[in-house]
Amino acid sequence: MSYEANFGQTYSEQLPTLGDVMREVINFFGGSSIYGVGGDFAANLIAALGEDIDIFPSSNEMHAGFSACAQAEISGMGFCLTTYMVGSLPCTSAAALAVTESLPVVFISGAPAESEVNQLAIHHTIHPNASWKAEYDNALEAFSALGMRVERLQGQRLAGHPNIAGQRFYQIVAEAYKSKQPVFIEVPRDQVFAKTQPLKLPQDVDHICCGGNVLGGTDLVAQSIIEKLKQAKHPLLYIGDRLKHNSELKNLVIAFANQFNIPYATTWFAKGLFDETASLCLGAYNGVFSQTVGRDYIENDIDYVIDVATSIFSQDCNVAFATGTHVIEKFANKTLLKGGSLLEKDLIEIFNRLLESDMPRFNIEVLVNKVEQGVDVNKQQRLLSTIDETTDIDFNNLAKTLNELQQQSQKTHVYLPEVGNSYFASYSLEVKASKLGRSWITNPWYGAMGTALPYARVIAQHIKAQGNTERAVVIIGDGGFHFQSNELIHFLKDQTNVTIIYMRNNIFHLGKSGDGKIYHCNDEQFNVHHLVSAYQGQSQTCQSVADFKKAFINTENAVGINLIEVLAKPIEERQSNELQLLNLYIKSKNGNPEAVSKWQEITQ
Repeated sequence: MSYEANFGQTYSEQLPTLGDVMREVINFFGGSSIYGVGGDFAANLIAALGEDIDIFPSSNEMHAGFSACAQAEISGMGFCLTTYMVGSLPCTSAAALAVTESLPVVFISGAPAESEVNQLAIHHTIHPNASWKAEYDNALEAFSALGMRVERLQGQRLAGHPNIAGQRFYQIVAEAYKSKQPVFIEVPRDQVFAKTQPLKLPQDVDHICCGGNVLGGTDLVAQSIIEKLKQAKHPLLYIGDRLKHNSELKNLVIAFANQFNIPYATTWFAKGLFDETASLCLGAYNGVFSQTVGRDYIENDIDYVIDVATSIFSQDCNVAFATGTHVIEKFANKTLLKGGSLLEKDLIEIFNRLLESDMPRFNIEVLVNKVEQGVDVNKQQRLLSTIDETTDIDFNNLAKTLNELQQQSQKTHVYLPEVGNSYFASYSLEVKASKLGRSWITNPWYGAMGTALPYARVIAQHIKAQGNTERAVVIIGDGGFHFQSNELIHFLKDQTNVTIIYMRNNIFHLGKSGDGKIYHCNDEQFNVHHLVSAYQGQSQTCQSVADFKKAFINTENAVGINLIEVLAKPIEERQSNELQLLNLYIKSKNGNPEAVSKWQEITQ
């Protein structure tokens, strides 16, 4: 039976294809671009989706996944497109990152036609030559093992009735959006241009969650917080990483802090969400590892904490590596607002109620952030505390040098540190508010190496598209740079701008426990300047702080790729304070007597 015979000619003529519906759904969730790598099983998808969606090529599938993760960080949703198996399986590392960082990324993979699924092992399948059965679901099973929702869309099952693959695609993508988790969808290549049932989308994304979003008792929770605040003299808002994808809640929390003059700090994982130069912002707090201006207030003055949107399950590196020095973790007088409903609607309701309160403003003076007669005392003191510019630039003074440069610049720096020494050194950065909503973007939970340049590509694209004057700044070492250098081609192709601070010490230094060849990830003869020039970029090597400052200032308005090579030394006194403390703590846990004594001296 045909569609015409079953439902009529008019109905049949208005049926969309699956590709049409997929394109409509992706646009509905703000997906104006997709990152991916082409392939035969994905060819129909590329043709169908590319009509009004930019499909950006990546140098490999894993980096395509990482770029989609960065897209989710900034835009709220990310999309990645690959071919069957050989294309999708390399994305599992990026998918693990998305699971752990709570990023709604939609991994789309082409797949064999339904008619091709039989006992013949098709190219791209994983198939030992001694097997009695062809396996077609290995990628689905691999992504499922990460805890993701996975599905292969299905074609028509009843003559005269179009398939429901479009509806299924919408439901899975909507689930990613609501749960802030990645999904994996395989699309048989013969279904892309097949007819599917029409889809009537909601008015907007705010209407995809109908009812049941606000938990009961929010008024009682708000009243309890108000009563505790009335008893407090030095409260603190402590803000976690579950807030980073909810701009409405983020704005409400800051409005509440400003209205009642309540200082706020973030977890390490939420760094970069707020303007850390703001008078009430105490920076990112993490126990003994904190270099923030508000650490003294947090550890000596607070008498009540409102803990907002922190993770349900604690992770050691977010609670001072379980050193027992994280004051807020064990603070007794605390209200935990983790958020128990979709899209944190319950927390939004609570803060709306709190903003309606008639509480008086707190008379709190956090000395380092005090604003007197229009003069930022903290900023004034920091500008006077300059670095000796004749000293060598290295990890131990990189953050302080960049902070001085940021204070003196009209431009906002959006920092993208690579996992390793660069990551730990960057926690001392004091970041401004970015028009992107984030000014420090990395992946602290999962710690996947290889994200800094794919992330920076997306950030640079967004900065260019918005026409703002911000600057993407990558901080990266040898291992990360060589691992990702093939991404440099995309800055040239995209005509975007980036500053790369290349911290060169020729080894994998973080976690190094010997002098084996495996730790040596570079060669003394490597000439990074030749590589950068091949991508039409500019570069120079800096030895002193003064040279670095001059080079960095010159990059702020420069076009294309601009790399600053810093000849770092892999010795303890050149490490950042955070890493020195971490190494000392690890040695003390391993029973080193000298380290045990030093650690006790620091923490007592």
